[in-house]
Amino acid sequence: MIPLKKTRQFDVCIIGSGAGGGMAAKVLTDAGASVVMLEAGHPWYAETHSAMFQWNYASSRRGAATPEKHFGEFDGTTGGWEIAGEPYTHVEGTAWDWFRARCLGGRTNHWGRISLRFGPDDFKRRSIDGLGDDWPIGYEDISPYYDKVERLVGVFGSREGLRNEPDGHFLPPPEPRCYEHLLRKACGGLGIPVIPSRLSILTRPHNGRPACHYCGQCGRGCTVNANFSSPSVLIRPSESTGNLTLITHAMAREILTDGNGLATAVSYVSKEDSQEYQVRARIVVVAASACESARLLLNSHSSQHPAGLANSSDTVGRYLTDSTGTTVAGIIPDLLGNIPHNEDGVGGMHVYVPWWLEDENLDFARGYHIEPWGGRNMPAYGFMGGIHRYNHTDADGRPRTRGGGGYGIQLKEDYRRYYGAMVGLSGRGEMIARRDNRCEIDPTTVDQYGVPVLRFDVTWSDQEYAQVRHMQETMRSIIRAMGGEPLDPMPTRAEGYGILPPGRIIHEGGTTRMGHDPRTSVLNGWCQAHDAKNVFVVDGGPLVSQAHKNITWTILALAWRTAEYIADESRRGNL
Repeated sequence: MIPLKKTRQFDVCIIGSGAGGGMAAKVLTDAGASVVMLEAGHPWYAETHSAMFQWNYASSRRGAATPEKHFGEFDGTTGGWEIAGEPYTHVEGTAWDWFRARCLGGRTNHWGRISLRFGPDDFKRRSIDGLGDDWPIGYEDISPYYDKVERLVGVFGSREGLRNEPDGHFLPPPEPRCYEHLLRKACGGLGIPVIPSRLSILTRPHNGRPACHYCGQCGRGCTVNANFSSPSVLIRPSESTGNLTLITHAMAREILTDGNGLATAVSYVSKEDSQEYQVRARIVVVAASACESARLLLNSHSSQHPAGLANSSDTVGRYLTDSTGTTVAGIIPDLLGNIPHNEDGVGGMHVYVPWWLEDENLDFARGYHIEPWGGRNMPAYGFMGGIHRYNHTDADGRPRTRGGGGYGIQLKEDYRRYYGAMVGLSGRGEMIARRDNRCEIDPTTVDQYGVPVLRFDVTWSDQEYAQVRHMQETMRSIIRAMGGEPLDPMPTRAEGYGILPPGRIIHEGGTTRMGHDPRTSVLNGWCQAHDAKNVFVVDGGPLVSQAHKNITWTILALAWRTAEYIADESRRGNL
């Protein structure tokens, strides 16, 4: 993991080690290619670095977040929305919260592992509702690669036969928790489907990896590799081929090109000595995350690519999307004073609500799904937060104190009474891709490595506001059907109906979109740059639309498809 002399030539240079970069490395090293991978963060493998079994009280912060660990001190990823020395800016009046992971495997170390296929309709939304654009490929093109990912990685779920929520190759799903049974019953009365979740966590031994033992700490990194992360499932096997050279602490700054406009090398700054190095490769695969990859391409300008590499269409950085998101929570009376029991389960939901109103006449065009949370899981920092906003009376009408009851015995009694009684519902929906939502190079600001930073210009449209209002109304009706009452009043239009800022769900995509026409897209249907045939992008950037589904499963499938194409074209002498 040391810088290499710039004279060494590799077959492929991969920039980024997350879902897309890890999968490309796995497929290409298996095919015999010599691969060098640049990762801006430090080495991190769950088997040795995870804090999965650390108790919160082992820390003076009780596991609370730190500036480098925004999802809790024991989170499996280092990074965050703000990183010292690595700023980003905004156009006035716009918002984008940009989460960046700075360790091997990136966001695959802490993500919720929700593993959903895009459906047939998700590739042709413009043909259905007239908004955005259709993809240059269809479900039939990517379905075989979803199959491959599921067989390699492992995912639990159930076959439901829902037309636009395609079934896959599933391991058995875990039993729903108590509150999830109540959720399913309540939703049944409302005509809302609740089905087993689809998470890339093993419920049976699979490909030499053991089954989950239900400690509920997936976000800290799984020491036994029962869940999916890129270092454990993709990069370790790539290293075992002898064909992967990994360089960590390497901040890519520019892709260098020759007189024909083809990539020849990647320049990076080593964070260990602040010196600039180069690695030479015949092919460059960019997988740094949608926004970081756009930044790298825009900073890679030359006489052949004056507007940035692969940007003759002025499309790099445009059509930036994130999932919409909002949450409703309530105290469910049937769960008050429940007997002590362990319902940790996997590190995520055992059931979820897929989009069920596909053919309804609504005032917004795209769908959403609902992710429930709550229950008597392992205590984490802030788990009693909802109690402190809940007014209630006992069965005899006696008002009780607001919150945890003060001190001593009353505090303990209330905590025992309320522990596990709060249930939350988080909606995740599709943002429609628009050309004016973008990230671009800030003309005056550079990071501590001298690399120009991104400036964001992103807003929600009326489509997203109408969608999130529907989420709020629906989730409130579910909480009430469960016998509870939402903790907070319905947000107003002025409050955006409780929508989170764009970027906050961390599903960034669309900045290097694929398409048939080089005048309106960055990549072709193989994630290959129109302007430089030996440059490929395999993160969320190629997505033409995002669907309401979490995007990692599609990134993995597209990366496998692209890596196979690279290997085949290389054998034919076309790359």
